[in-house]
Amino acid sequence: MATANVKKNIKLANAPDIAGLTFRYYQGKSDFAIMAAIVEASNKADQIKEGVTVEDFENRNKNNSKADLFKDVLIAEVDEEPVAYGHVFWEDEHEGPRVYFNSGFVLAEWRRKGLGSAMHAHNEKRLREIAETHPLKLEKVLHGWAADTEMGSNALFQKSGYEPIRYFFLMLRSLDEAIPDVEIPDNLDIRPADESQFRQIYAASNEAFRDHWGHVEATEESYQRWVGRPNINPALWKVAWDEDEVAGMVLNEINTAENKQFELNWGWTDPICVRRPWRRRGLARALILESLKELKSLGFSHAALGVDTQNPQGALKLYEDSGYVIEERWIDYRKKMEEA
Repeated sequence: MATANVKKNIKLANAPDIAGLTFRYYQGKSDFAIMAAIVEASNKADQIKEGVTVEDFENRNKNNSKADLFKDVLIAEVDEEPVAYGHVFWEDEHEGPRVYFNSGFVLAEWRRKGLGSAMHAHNEKRLREIAETHPLKLEKVLHGWAADTEMGSNALFQKSGYEPIRYFFLMLRSLDEAIPDVEIPDNLDIRPADESQFRQIYAASNEAFRDHWGHVEATEESYQRWVGRPNINPALWKVAWDEDEVAGMVLNEINTAENKQFELNWGWTDPICVRRPWRRRGLARALILESLKELKSLGFSHAALGVDTQNPQGALKLYEDSGYVIEERWIDYRKKMEEA
């Protein structure tokens, strides 16, 4: 079980010579506000429209057996003012490797001083320590990600031997443009969802996403985090049913904090999935268009979603045909664990 760590002045190899610079581990929930503030400021500097809140951090990290925050979160301070933080964790991909995630954020004014490089190396060292406690027979990979506007992060991953392995887009759809009418495929209907159906809907989503790259199988822990998300709102969901079976869904969501932080007026038409028996019938498109109409009726100017550009179901073309255009580009990087 994770225990509080009050140790300060963690020594990092190759730490830059910055007056007043110290490193410490996570010390408790009050650090979530620090982490959220660093991410928000970093994203704004990199023109990334992704909002986070203290509540998001609390929910993402509760009931998580894949990370010990008191050892896996590192915070950098200059004269006791937070300037950067790094975080590591791991997950098992469905029918894939065990993936060890290396993430970090540095405030813009403290970049290009060697701080990010030192924390990146510390994160890798910590991930290797964790991996040594896991079975040798497992395939193990280090993983990182960055938007194409994060020049420093991309350079750091590439310099460290990570290779681009997957590309993702954030896409937007203007709701000022016409939204065509479309009929729901025969024998299916869209019905309101309530909490009694959450587990069935979550299980259906998990099944549908098994075909997607990087999928992590659902657990009770992940379900509890899913239902605990601050922005969950089943009144906005578009769930298609075939009698008592979930056929597909678009779980629409409004991130109020994100809209406020970045002066946006959009809703998320994401995640989107259709189970195998109901694919190739136009269901996804129908659910997307119904979602667009819902968001427009609520006064939003745009709809957003994320897409794996190599999605085997042709999701990118579907979204382009539905009027979405590229807003941000993201790169996933990987390196084999045994590589230096």
